Parts: sequence; C-alpha cells; structure tokens
Amino acid sequence: MTEPLLSVSDLNVTFNAKSKPVYAVRGVDYSVREGEFLGIVGESGSGKSVSSLAVMGLLPSSAQVSGSIRFRGEELVGRSDSEMSRLRGSDIAMIFQDPLSALTPVYTIGQQIMEGLQLHDRSLSKQAARARAEELLRIVGIPNAARRLDAFPHEFSGGMRQRAMIAIAIANDPKLILADEPTTALDVTIQAQILEVLQTAKEMTGAAVVLITHDLGVVAGNVDRVAVMYAGRIVENAPVRPLFAEPVMPYTIGLLRSMPNMVSPRSERLVPLEGRPPLLTTKPTGCPFADRCPAVLPACRDGEPALVAPTVPVPPVQGDGLAASQPGGGQHAPVQDHTAACIRRDEIANGTLARSEIFPRPEEVPEVAVDTSEREIVLALDDVVKTFPLTSGAVFRRKIGEVHAVDGISLELRRGRVLGLVGESGCGKTTTIMEVLELAGAERGTISVNGVDTSTLSKKDRVALRSEIQVVFQDPMASLDPRLDIGSVIGEPLTVQGVAKDEIRARVRESLALVGLEPSYIDRYPHEFSGGQRQRIGIARALIVEPKILVLDEPVSALDVSVQAGVINLLEDLKHRLGLSYLFVAHDLSVVRHIADDVAVMYLGRIVEYGPSDLVFADPQHPYTRALLSAVPVPDPEAEATRARILLDGDLPSPTERVDGCRFRTRCPLYAVLDEGRREQCRSIDPGLEPVHGRGVACIQTDQNERIAAGV
Repeated sequence: MTEPLLSVSDLNVTFNAKSKPVYAVRGVDYSVREGEFLGIVGESGSGKSVSSLAVMGLLPSSAQVSGSIRFRGEELVGRSDSEMSRLRGSDIAMIFQDPLSALTPVYTIGQQIMEGLQLHDRSLSKQAARARAEELLRIVGIPNAARRLDAFPHEFSGGMRQRAMIAIAIANDPKLILADEPTTALDVTIQAQILEVLQTAKEMTGAAVVLITHDLGVVAGNVDRVAVMYAGRIVENAPVRPLFAEPVMPYTIGLLRSMPNMVSPRSERLVPLEGRPPLLTTKPTGCPFADRCPAVLPACRDGEPALVAPTVPVPPVQGDGLAASQPGGGQHAPVQDHTAACIRRDEIANGTLARSEIFPRPEEVPEVAVDTSEREIVLALDDVVKTFPLTSGAVFRRKIGEVHAVDGISLELRRGRVLGLVGESGCGKTTTIMEVLELAGAERGTISVNGVDTSTLSKKDRVALRSEIQVVFQDPMASLDPRLDIGSVIGEPLTVQGVAKDEIRARVRESLALVGLEPSYIDRYPHEFSGGQRQRIGIARALIVEPKILVLDEPVSALDVSVQAGVINLLEDLKHRLGLSYLFVAHDLSVVRHIADDVAVMYLGRIVEYGPSDLVFADPQHPYTRALLSAVPVPDPEAEATRARILLDGDLPSPTERVDGCRFRTRCPLYAVLDEGRREQCRSIDPGLEPVHGRGVACIQTDQNERIAAGV
C-alpha cells in the first residue's frame, strides 16, 4: 500500500510547558491519503484547530510540539519557519475560520491572491499572476471577477470573503488543504455554496482535504472518513457511514443523539451531554469522558483507553465441519478500519450494550392544559415598517437613502405557542424583535402586546408591560455582567420593580431550580459556569418576573451541539410547565423545526412564507424556503447522499436597493427556468402573502415549483 500523503503520529502540543502547562493535544494519530476527505469533529477546546495549526507550523512560540508529522514522507516537526514557508501556500494550504481577520484589510483581494502566486513562482509576471487570480475568482463563483480583483475585503460579503480565501488556498494547486471551520459563521445557503466550492477545488487540484468542524451534518455529506476528538485526543476514527450508523464510543453516540435534524421525528426529545470537557491543565489519569459518560465503570478511571478496533463475533463458516479452525468459527475478529478509545467498545459493537440505553431520551414534561379555543393572541404585528436613514457629510449631514430593514410584516403569536422567525443574516429578523422589545410602537404599522398597542403606552405603563415580555440573548457571556454574582444578575429586574431583598433572594433560588441549576450557585460569578449553564442563567433572569412571552434571539447558536440539546429541552419543558409563548429567532432550521409550532420565513424585510411548522417543513411552497431547507445539512450520510441541493446564486441583496416586482427573483431558482411571460409577471408584480396549501406564501408561481427540481 502506498504511503499516506500526511501521517500524524503521537502528536503532542503543550502550551506554557515550563510554567502552567496546558496539554492541548495528546497523542494524536491519523493519516490522510491523496484525494481523501477527512473530517475532524468535536466540541470547542477538544484540540481540533491546534492539531491543524501544528501541521501548518503556525503555533506560537509558547507551544511545545512533539511526535511526528510526515508530509509526502518528509518530517515536518522541527523544521524552521523559512522551510515551512516554502510548503505553506504551495503544497499545503489552509482556509481559516474567520476570513475577515485572515485577509489583510489594506490590500485588495487581487493583490493577496497574486502575492501567493508570485512568492512560489518568481518567474511569474504581474500580468500572468493577475490573469490567474481572475481565473481563480471565477472558479470559486465570484461574479465580475476582473472588477472584484480591485475590491478590498470589507467590500465583500462573508460568503464572498470565504470564497476568496478558498481561491488563495488553491492558487498553487496544493496537495493538502486544511479547512478550519470554513462555514461556521455563514448562513445555511452560503454554507452550501462554500461546501460546493470546496468540493470543486478538491476535484480540480486533486488535493486531500482535512475539514475541521463541530457540525456533524456538514461532515456527513462531504467527507470520506471521520476522526472524533475529545480532550486533546482522537477517541473514534472510522469511515463516515459506519461511524454514523454504528458508533462505538459513548461520546460519539451522545453527540449524534444530541443533534436536532431535518429527517428525525419532530416529537423526539434531544439527548443532552451533561457536564463539560475536563480542563487540560493536568493529564487525565483515566478516560477523560468518564465524568460525563452514563456507561462509566470503575475500570474506566484506571487509565486512558487505547484507540483500537472493537472485536465482534464472526459467523461460523458452514459446510465442511472445519468451522472451529476457520476464521469466525465461534471466534471474534476486529472490526475493519474502525477504532475507538473505550474499554466497552466490544459490548457496544456487539449490541450487548445498546446505544439507546447509554443515552436514553428524556421523558416529556406534561403540558399545561390550555383550551385551544382560549389561546389568545399575546403578540401581534400588523404591517410593521422600520427604516434607517443613510446620510452623507461630516458637518452638514444629509439623507442620501434608506435601509429598508423591515418592510411591512404581519404575524401573530398565541399563548403557549412557539413562532420561529428564520432567514439569512440581514433579512430583518433582529430588527423585528428589537421593534417588539422597544415597546414604543412602530415607525409604521402597529405592535400589540397582550392586546395593548405599544404606541399608546405611557412611560409608567411601558415599565409595567416589560414584565410581560422578556428576552434571552445570543451570547450568554456578553449578556451577563462579569462584576456581579448571578444572584444579583438574575434578581436585577425585581430590584427595578422595588421588591424587598429577602424576597428577591428567595425568588432567585426558585428561578435557578426552575432552569435546572443548584440554588446554592447563587453567590457564584458568570466566569465560573460553562456556556450552557450561563445560557440557563440568562433564561432564569428572563423568567424571574414571570413573563408570558420570551423573545429568544439565537439562544443556542453560540453553544456546542452537546450543550444545545439541554437548553432546547429546557425551553420546551418551561413552555409546557408555565404555558409560555416564544418568539424564537434562529438561522439553524433544524433547531427551529424541532421547537417551533409556527414558522415565518423572512427575506429582505418581508415574510415570504408563514404557517404551521409541520406544513412548511414537510412541503415548502416558496422557492426561497425550498432552497433554505435543501441547504440544511443532515447528520446522516445515507440521507445526504440522496438529497438534492438547491443552490442560490450570490448573496442577499442590499436592503438599500428597491427591487421592482418580486424581490427574490434576482436569486430565484424558479425564475431561472420560467418562460418569458411568467418572468415578466415576476418583474412587475410585488407578491403579498396569499393562502397556498394551508399557509401564506408570497409567490405567484407556486404552481410551477416542480420545475425547480427538474431544472426545466
């Protein structure tokens, strides 16, 4: 067998080895063959990015690297920076997580692509380098490539910047591409485009790809093999389909069962991974997952398990009576090409320890009995508009245009229901909820909370109404004051209302217990909690005033998938127990499908599809909704192999521009296959929401939807 392109053996990376060591990577082994696509997954802090930076030779001087990294048979550990520089950008390339910080803001995109070309080929003229740079931008799907070469990074959208990063990476036809969370900060539609570009780049260059991500859905549909990392080690390694179908490491099983996805029954409860990964300031003496593992045994703490293949019974060979001497004659054999670091790997692989028993699904919390005829409307928006002025001039400012952030939306939220508000970044979701939370009326249209028009409220009434509607923010750490203990943070709304101190403390303890935290934590500070616990504190703060409505602004997007499940389950339990109503804003449609009763899809400040969640997700009618749902990755390689993606062209248009007719037609996959007569209708008619199959749809061509899949 030929030697792997990249072979990593017993890789260890320690930071601050001489003072306060952090053992970030510990004994990592993996290999990548030419043309192979490897996915490395795991929670934040598991060592994924550090191991890739070690391969590139980009770790800081405080890092001590040992072990072996061999590329095309040559050892990289111990090479000088100048020697590594000859490899970086030519034979090995890297795509970083945040393209805005990775690109130099004072150089044009063209200059940055040309720099890499000319550094590795001194004979290449400036004209030839520019021509190659233009070709690369076209390959990665950037329109008007010749003009865009002279643009600066801040003039590109997030998706276009990531495309430019991929162009730089493939400029010199590398043999290996390391992609570190290349789609994490992108909308699902842009993520689908970037993954398509990455696959194209792999096919064009013949390069092997190592994709580092926390999204198991992205891995399922793109890679050949998966390595799962935990606490600085690889704990399971297998081809993608066996790993998803029959994982044998409890951590991998927990990750897969904690993810909401688009194909599993919506009623299924998610399985949270309780606890948090160990601090790597000391080396674990046993299995590092033991404290979080439901299948833990005393022997698990005696030493770290080796990464080896599980053994399973092999059926006896029939026919000649020599079964006992034949392979499998009542014997066990190792599973081919599948390794796991768990002492119970054989039990799990054999089925004697069922995966569903390791991480059983939590039981449902009984729902508060509410007469469906009495589900009153607790929040209503009617034709709400919000614009922001565009001004010019430093001294004498003048208005030169408007940003149409919210452009005439209407929706209702009923008691005990969850309304999901979804769409790409820049579509107006956050502006909509800020208009609601301001409780000061709308620029145009009406906003009613519990039947009260917020534009008619006095200052005193507005303060009183704030206890009826509360918010949980996206980033739990940024939303908590680090100088205050959590008792003060959670009790602050009651302090504003003039509640006595003793009563505040008692109610804070009740609120902590309600969200699944120990009341004894009341005197701790935010930095002493994990991300999931901090989000629970944010929810406790919102619930302390006993509101009827919670506005949830991307409440789980900043959390690892293993932590997300616990927060989502908590929100569902609180809704059932307290009869709460949620306005749930998110870009992760898998989460929205799992929790929302109704869903409103936004595009450029308008709602384009609005109706019951089950109907919208099962049979989307607007072309934009269809594209959104098709772009959501599913953590199931079998399902991913048969799904058809609908890729949208380009990015969301600027809300400063007014588009005649249907505002989605500039990206619409249906518009592209319509005849000229129907296209003219799209150019001239601005559609409003009309009833179609039990939901509202802002499209006049829904009878032609089957042509999207057919492409004719």
